[in-house]
Amino acid sequence: MNQDTICAIATAQGGAIGCIRVSGPKAIEITSLIFTPASPGKILEESKPYTLTFGRIHEEETIIDEVLVSLFRAPHSYTGENSTEITCHGSGYIMQKILQLLIKKGCRMAQPGEYTQRAFLNGKMDLSQAEAVADLIASSSASTHRLAMNQMRGAFSKELTALRNQLLHFTSLIELELDFSDHEELEFADRSELCQLADGIERVISRLVHSFSVGNAIKNGIPVAIIGETNAGKSTLLNTLLNEEKAIVSDIHGTTRDVIEDTVNIGGITFRFIDTAGIRETSDTIESIGIERTFQKLEQAEIVLWMIDATDTASQISQLSLQILPRCKGKQLILVFNKADLVEKPSDISSTLPFPEKIQSIAISAKKQTNIDALKQMLVSTANLPIVTQNDVIVTNLRHYEALTHALEAIQRVQQGLTDNLSGDFISQDIRECIFHLSDIAGEVTNDMVLKNIFENFCIGK
Repeated sequence: MNQDTICAIATAQGGAIGCIRVSGPKAIEITSLIFTPASPGKILEESKPYTLTFGRIHEEETIIDEVLVSLFRAPHSYTGENSTEITCHGSGYIMQKILQLLIKKGCRMAQPGEYTQRAFLNGKMDLSQAEAVADLIASSSASTHRLAMNQMRGAFSKELTALRNQLLHFTSLIELELDFSDHEELEFADRSELCQLADGIERVISRLVHSFSVGNAIKNGIPVAIIGETNAGKSTLLNTLLNEEKAIVSDIHGTTRDVIEDTVNIGGITFRFIDTAGIRETSDTIESIGIERTFQKLEQAEIVLWMIDATDTASQISQLSLQILPRCKGKQLILVFNKADLVEKPSDISSTLPFPEKIQSIAISAKKQTNIDALKQMLVSTANLPIVTQNDVIVTNLRHYEALTHALEAIQRVQQGLTDNLSGDFISQDIRECIFHLSDIAGEVTNDMVLKNIFENFCIGK
């Protein structure tokens, strides 16, 4: 597969400039077959690496476009192979025509993520760095950008490498003892020193595992469920927060029958808002399914916005409190009293409510956008995410989290084995299992199916 020369459009359609990437053993040769440098006597195949050459793409005597060709020679390129990048005008016709010419001369279309996959296979980056490329492309906030850049630069990999080196040293001492097991008086590995080393490794892995809750919230957004009775203004609030007409708004009860989700960045934090079906007694089968999904999303949310009609607070609270409050244990609950513009004294709305003091409340008018900024500030303070720098190592990838969880279990068995004074061969087996799971993150032991699942989610051209 790596002997093929591949090509793909690397830029989005509709821009003024387009870029086509070519990579593989014959990348420079094939590009030169359809490209003529503007400088007389200049030959692309003889050009120095890291240079730009101006010229024309042609099909026989027909000129397709005037372009710039960037040239990279193996192994000093993104993929580690000979590569060219053709920068042309952004016309869809022009780019497709250049692709057709490249394929006609011997290229094939690249698969999703194949450039980055080749970079991984050619040793230009490890697997965690390759996955960070996709995260960088998808970054939608300063925090996700910083985390992706940190991982792509290898900070996560360096921490894992340090752990693996300690574990390898650890197990080599124990296995050396096993080689001389007939000499009981020989002890190469000081058990107290090994206990300290195992404790230190366990603390680092545990920190990485626990960082996933923060990393997942930063990467995928903090889930915020907007719940309440029908016609409380949930969809109006969602539209206001998103600044678009995402959900249908109507005076008719039961308009929202399914879950509607979208994300928005507030104060540098991504929130994933979930508008749910209004909770009420109904004989409508479809609406009942929507209400059931409301409770499912409530379980998944970290922050719950309970929308209450300010003109009917007592009735709505008494009807829904037994259904909502038990499901909000361990979550951040905010009471949002909507339609406050219809109440004479909105400030007195929550003064006599039967809730614990820690529950926050705010009076708003989603329709007139009153107090929406205050609600946003409340959401940011409730999220309470730490400030992330490019030096922070935080796990954001579910695959990494699973591997680290298995590694943590293995090192904890090592700790227990040392405490119980188990035989060295049992301890060594658990150490090697821990090494295996750490190596899985960097891609040293990853199978082809895992690679396929990772890279098929990349965009074509990257």
